[in-house]
Amino acid sequence: MLKMTLAGLRAHLLRLVLTALAITLGVGFVAGTFVLTDTMKAGFDQQFTASADKVSVAVLEKESAGPDDQGIPAALLARLRGLPGVQDAQGLVRGTAPLIGKDGKVYGDSSTVGMSISTGALQRYRPTAGQPPTGPGTTVLDTKTAQRTGYKVGDTVKVLDPQDRPRTYTVSGLVDFGVDQEIGYRGAVGFTSAAAAEVTGKRGFVEIDVRAAPGVDRQRLRDAVATTAGGSYEVLTSDRLAQRLSKSAGVSTDQLAMFFLAFAVVALFVSALVIYNTFNILIAQRTREMALLRCVGATRAQVFRGILTESVIVGFVASALGVLVGIGLGNGGAALFASSGESPSGPVTVSATPIVVGMVVGMVVTLFAALLPARAATRVPPIAALRTQTEGPVKGRAGILRLIVGGLTGIGGLALVGLALVSPAGQGAFLIVLGGAMLIFFGFIALSPFIVGRLSALVGWLPARALGVPGRLARDNAARNPKRAAITTVALTVGVTLMTMFSVVLVSTEATATSKLDAQFPVDYQLTTGSDRLIPRQIVTDLRSKPQLADIIEERTASGRLSGHTLEVGTITQHSLGRTVKPTLVAGSITDLRPGTVALEKAQAMFLGVGVGKQLSLGTGAKAMPLTVAAIFTADTPIPSVTLTEQDFQHAFGAKDDTSVAILAKKGVSADESRRVVEETTKAYPMVKVGSLADVKAEFTKAVNQLFVLVGALLGLAIIISLIGIANTLTLSVVERTRESALLRALGLTKRGLRWTLSLEALIMAVIGALTGVVLGTGFGWAALSTVFDGAVLGFPVLRVLAFILVAGLAGLLAAVVPSRRAARASIVGSLAGD
Repeated sequence: MLKMTLAGLRAHLLRLVLTALAITLGVGFVAGTFVLTDTMKAGFDQQFTASADKVSVAVLEKESAGPDDQGIPAALLARLRGLPGVQDAQGLVRGTAPLIGKDGKVYGDSSTVGMSISTGALQRYRPTAGQPPTGPGTTVLDTKTAQRTGYKVGDTVKVLDPQDRPRTYTVSGLVDFGVDQEIGYRGAVGFTSAAAAEVTGKRGFVEIDVRAAPGVDRQRLRDAVATTAGGSYEVLTSDRLAQRLSKSAGVSTDQLAMFFLAFAVVALFVSALVIYNTFNILIAQRTREMALLRCVGATRAQVFRGILTESVIVGFVASALGVLVGIGLGNGGAALFASSGESPSGPVTVSATPIVVGMVVGMVVTLFAALLPARAATRVPPIAALRTQTEGPVKGRAGILRLIVGGLTGIGGLALVGLALVSPAGQGAFLIVLGGAMLIFFGFIALSPFIVGRLSALVGWLPARALGVPGRLARDNAARNPKRAAITTVALTVGVTLMTMFSVVLVSTEATATSKLDAQFPVDYQLTTGSDRLIPRQIVTDLRSKPQLADIIEERTASGRLSGHTLEVGTITQHSLGRTVKPTLVAGSITDLRPGTVALEKAQAMFLGVGVGKQLSLGTGAKAMPLTVAAIFTADTPIPSVTLTEQDFQHAFGAKDDTSVAILAKKGVSADESRRVVEETTKAYPMVKVGSLADVKAEFTKAVNQLFVLVGALLGLAIIISLIGIANTLTLSVVERTRESALLRALGLTKRGLRWTLSLEALIMAVIGALTGVVLGTGFGWAALSTVFDGAVLGFPVLRVLAFILVAGLAGLLAAVVPSRRAARASIVGSLAGD
């Protein structure tokens, strides 16, 4: 029987090539993800090991240290330098040191990191240009910050100290700080240790690095350092330090792996559908072959094992190719991340994981996808060798069972979605929608032969009317084998559903955010500092004197103890509440916010276990301030989560500068004029940045579009695999219809007409898959968003959805090129004579 199986594989080799390609791409995605993350982790390990190897022992603050901790004192550094066996010890200073850009404002969305650069044997970072800082008037910039600001070696830069006074430095060099995530986001400015302490205002160190003298055992030195440091700090050898640094970076690679693997699962699911459909078609086409095997003595078990053996061989070969493809994809992805600075560069790392997981996943998916077709092959009776058997409409007990299972599953899914929509928005409702969506989709798969059969007539109406005989033949062919067409289109439906769902969610989220900003916080400009620095009250005084501005809204915050819990407490300009700023209330009234009361965000009220009218206590030194809850508002309201009146806030925390300031221009004043006034007023304050509502919306739109491009690219593989399924179905159908096509040619259908028939059939299937995906994706997207946001604004990306349908149709036509040409080239006489 094994010889028969191998012979059958050789005979149908070309028919299985596209199936193997589908599983190869799916396995390649899985293996590539592991190769990518393994290579990135190896790069992190190599870089951190090289950096930490210059350190014998490191003393660090414990991870439980709070933000107000003063760091490791200089006195400990002095004691460590006096220990026997210590060659050198240096403290690392790290804090905030805002760099002023060439535009006169602080660089970046968040202020740059200010840090000390170690020297001598403990120097971790080597300059890529120039030299390290050598005195109090010199500094180094990280390479990305230098690129973005336009500064170079020899330039003069200004950095703000804790009192926001500009200090002038000369750039002595540029340094690549590696993959430090905080520096990658904020940028960095490096100084000598004394200069770093002065410009950041830090009195202590975040770390002390100790270098052992030659011949001194590092573990013994670590024990001596730990004894001197006491139990207040962590003391690590260089190996442990490298592991800790690498582990912190490894968290991001693990998250990256989970993100990519989620899309790999989708690709493998679509691959499984393609494999199932291919084996189903091949079994239908080999009915007489299976029957002849039964006639000559093959048992059902032998036929079953023969089909599964074919699937195992195909799965093995395709998975092996997929692993090789994955190694290439992982190498390319690692190079891409390294070029963007997200990970260190290094040689590609291929562990056993991508090989084992890729092979096992590929073979298991192929085997399970072939189980049902193999079982169907065992039901072929020997008498079938005397007749032709083809798949037809779904009917009989199987059809009734499909209707019952699909109907009950779909109704159950709709019931869950309905329950979620009437439940309060939150994680619970979202999970219910997720479960309901999965049931609906499985119900759709069960009912797809009935749905696709009817949609074929609907979608095929226009080609049939406009293109004559080829259009009518294409419409009828698309509907003649509903099960086959259904699985083919469902594979495409999966990708289009997810693409549409993401598009709908992103567009609706953008519309919801914009709507809530316009309704609750209709301001024109906002002043921020991008750090923990505050906005001087003098700016507000100056702004209020400008006739071009209608309203100035101040927000101030401070850390306070509310009924025993440390929370951020704030206030907002009182007269703006209910007028310019309109909170969405859950309970109470914002007009009841007066001295002696507090307004709480819903989550804070639940955390504190209070409602409107309940009493709280705000700790203000030796005396507590009693407060009554006046209102509870939703999380999307742009005011502090614990809001006091201005009078109570000043009484509790004194006169503080503003955390942020919102500005509303007077009606009739142009945007250019009002912005000029605001920027001129804040020009003397480098820390203060001016942003507009239009800027916020533009940044949000940019982020949404970037996310869609990323998700679309990853889901694109699933769509490519589904199109391979369409091409595979047509290729096998061409073989199956050899005599039929020849007869049509003999009756007068031209080669061009035959090519059009097959191309339009592919077009109809692709459009059906796209349309069902758009409908399902839109429904799932709207339902999911409605459970996340109260009062969500549901959007629909019309142009993007039309593009999905158009691209799917064109891709369907492209998938039909090779099968249609093959059918048109076949000899009429030879095809009619063939058996």
